[in-house]
Amino acid sequence: MKLLNRSALMLQPLPAFIDWINTLPKELSELDAPLAVDALDDEGRVYLVAEFAAEGAPAQLLDSVLTEHWQNLLENELAVWDELGSHWPEPLTQELLPQWFEIKPLALAFDADESPLMTALL
Repeated sequence: MKLLNRSALMLQPLPAFIDWINTLPKELSELDAPLAVDALDDEGRVYLVAEFAAEGAPAQLLDSVLTEHWQNLLENELAVWDELGSHWPEPLTQELLPQWFEIKPLALAFDADESPLMTALL
């Protein structure tokens, strides 16, 4: 097992995000019926970020990381459902992220797999 020199943010979709998905045209969402509120409970994503500093309150650390990364996080989550961005909310704001996702900061990240970690630029 390897300790990564990263912390992490886990984003879990909230009902407001699911409401937005349900407004997408069927050809984008490919859904036969609207998603239930709990449909994405198992769909959280983990984003690796720079290690949280040892000092500082957790809320301050989270605010600092979100100030730097909110737009990339939000755009990535929206692009899962609308890759071209033609139905994204306007304007995209930092305030939208915590309205649409529960954000859980995780101070330590471990790689429990033996194989090399693969990365791909998006």
